[in-house]
Amino acid sequence: MSYIASMREVDLRNADLNLLVVLNALLDERSVTRAATRLGMSQPAASRALARLRVLFSDALLVDGTGGYLLTARAEEMRPLLRNTLAGVSELLEGRTFDPMRANGPVRLLMLDLEAAVLAPRLIARLAEQAPSVDLQVVPPGPRPLEALEADAVDVLIGVVEDAPAGIRKRSLYQDDFVTLMRAEHPAARKALTLERFLELDHVVVSITGSGRAWVDEILARSGRQRRVKVRVPSFFAAVEIAARSDLVMTLPSSLARTAADMRRFVMAPPPLDLGNVVISLAWHARHHDAPRHIWLRKMIVAAVAGLGL
Repeated sequence: MSYIASMREVDLRNADLNLLVVLNALLDERSVTRAATRLGMSQPAASRALARLRVLFSDALLVDGTGGYLLTARAEEMRPLLRNTLAGVSELLEGRTFDPMRANGPVRLLMLDLEAAVLAPRLIARLAEQAPSVDLQVVPPGPRPLEALEADAVDVLIGVVEDAPAGIRKRSLYQDDFVTLMRAEHPAARKALTLERFLELDHVVVSITGSGRAWVDEILARSGRQRRVKVRVPSFFAAVEIAARSDLVMTLPSSLARTAADMRRFVMAPPPLDLGNVVISLAWHARHHDAPRHIWLRKMIVAAVAGLGL
């Protein structure tokens, strides 16, 4: 073994654990600025850490690409081991007990904006009481939300989880039915909402990815029916405001409608087709299943939901 290779092994063995935390953030965020923000450090400090990591691993790790940094093959290769290592170290340092009053850092919840509106106020109140130094971060879902759990980019996911792959645990939080909203002055507001009238109306839907059919459209398609989806938006609050200021109607889970919609501005009616119920679940990765901090977080979320009376 060469002297240089030998010295590099010593450097790697002596690498600060915090440097690996920075590496994890850099690989997750693919941005020095976002990684620095996530870790509460300055951008120059994050840049210096990246430079040191490149020397330690003899690899660029992040390279310029269209729209930002891309991960090198070596960086992609090390990501799963790095995540599991940091999760294991975190659990080791926590031991088998966890004191929320002494805890700090963020808890990261992936959920839609209306689910955040339903749950976040109660979670914030519980954090203030139980864990005043812990911060709450709500992360919007992308087209493949379960991958955020795989990548350890979030702690838990709150939403509809129909099929959980291997390694993902879940439990139901509450069950919801659907309602259709239209503005109080809508021309159809004082008429019975029959299926024929429902299909004649223009609709606004929430679509995180901007494509694909909503649950209502899946149900309609089974009977050879189709509605006119005139507007797609990625936010429930935007959709509600559009429905309040136009003749577009919106169908959504009832708990979300009660949270987002001022009923003085709307008429709310049952949809004229059987949409069944939607189950909102709490999902997490199995690697955190027995971690005391994570057990506490899940119990706090379940208790917050129970207090809503859904």
